[in-house]
Amino acid sequence: MLFNSYTYLLLFLPVAAVAFHLMIGPWRLPRRAAFGWLVVMSLIYYGYWNPAYLPLITASCLANYYFGRYLGRHHAPRGKRMLAAGVAANLALLGYYKYTGLFAATLRGIGGWPEHIPSIVLPLGISFFTFQQIAYLVDAYRNETREYHFIDYLLFVTFFPQLIAGPIVHHGEMMPQFTRQRPLSRWNRDFPVGLVFLVVGLFKKVVIADNLAPIASALFGVAEHGDRSLTMAEAWTGAIAYALQIYFDFSGYSDMAIGSARFFGIRLPLNFDSPYQAASIIDFWRRWHMTLSRFLRDYLYIPLGGNRLGPARRYGNLMLTMLLGGLWHGANWTFVAWGGIHGLLLCLNHGWFHFRKARGLRALPGPVAIGLTFAATLVAWVFFRASDFSAASRLLASMFGAEGFGRWPDKALRVAPSNAPIKLIPVLLACWFLPNTQQLMVRFRPALGSPAFRGPRSWWQWRPSLVHSAVIVIMIVIIGLQFDKVSEFIYYQF
Repeated sequence: MLFNSYTYLLLFLPVAAVAFHLMIGPWRLPRRAAFGWLVVMSLIYYGYWNPAYLPLITASCLANYYFGRYLGRHHAPRGKRMLAAGVAANLALLGYYKYTGLFAATLRGIGGWPEHIPSIVLPLGISFFTFQQIAYLVDAYRNETREYHFIDYLLFVTFFPQLIAGPIVHHGEMMPQFTRQRPLSRWNRDFPVGLVFLVVGLFKKVVIADNLAPIASALFGVAEHGDRSLTMAEAWTGAIAYALQIYFDFSGYSDMAIGSARFFGIRLPLNFDSPYQAASIIDFWRRWHMTLSRFLRDYLYIPLGGNRLGPARRYGNLMLTMLLGGLWHGANWTFVAWGGIHGLLLCLNHGWFHFRKARGLRALPGPVAIGLTFAATLVAWVFFRASDFSAASRLLASMFGAEGFGRWPDKALRVAPSNAPIKLIPVLLACWFLPNTQQLMVRFRPALGSPAFRGPRSWWQWRPSLVHSAVIVIMIVIIGLQFDKVSEFIYYQF
């Protein structure tokens, strides 16, 4: 069930929210009954796509819950062995469903075996709920958890706003919200905030990302088929179109997840914070998929030694972390290449910072740093989007002039409209110069990690006024005019 579907927006979410508030309000049912209702609705949401995988996610939750309880009571050596077994079981499950096809195809390409590559349907969200539960097991072994009720744990893993594509939530963020004694939700405050996030996220997805997708798909398609070479203008347009598509697709999803959770008085952590305004690759990863960056840092990079064992080991740990982070994104070696590029860029970024500090050099001017960071991420996105290395190399060759410096092809050869580059300009400027949704809604602390509101209120910050309400209504009308196509969020594939 997609967030950008009539079923979700007009049926599932209203039924889930109204029943939940009746339970905690007029009906005065126990708090855990309301949470049980959210668990049921979350499992319905997950099973809507493929009911056959409901036993998989419930069995995974049950096994990890009891693993965690055992680890909370036992430490080395028994606890350490159990932790290793629990993490291995989670990774084996993820590896079977996500990477069997990749490794089988690689082996066949090298040695001709196996003859048949198995076709395995990837369970939705398995990358996200696997990492979530691995973090829980590690923290249980570190004695950083306590014995939670099974309903609370189920909700922590399966809560539908974050189940399919994140954020990767931490038990320390979510469990206190389930056990707090104050009212679960203040409807008159949470509903408007949730609605604004839902509408803005839907606008980003339906009106912006989905209208950029045909441009990116058409131009990457030429590179993949190899029927002709892209002109330089086409190649840059395709790369920028995809960079903007995935930006607004993921930003839109993140907003809709925060908004959906807010209907129940639950705050999700921030996962997206204007990453194209980053002035370095280090800063980019503090802004893009923030909860994945946090997981990789806390449960992979730091346990590998982090920066405690000297520069060489530090850079090696960075590369390994980003290579595995790339592989996490998808079962294709192009994702590993994407992670490797970012690992290399992070190493260069840290090295430059140390060199600049040692020599007393000034930092690059902000606009220059932001432009260079965007250009670097743009090159990496080519590998993320391309179906294989041949397609990526053809598109990059055209971007950097190997196929000449042509502008737009003749009409007979066009696969994208000639005004496509002009369409990208206002979207790119919006990424660089407009405030993001969290900044617009800062007065309401919309998510975990949102900064506290200080100082005078800016005119552009949202408030429940006639003007701002009219803007939301206009956005809803525009969305309705564009709502004739349903497309998955890009991160649903991971």
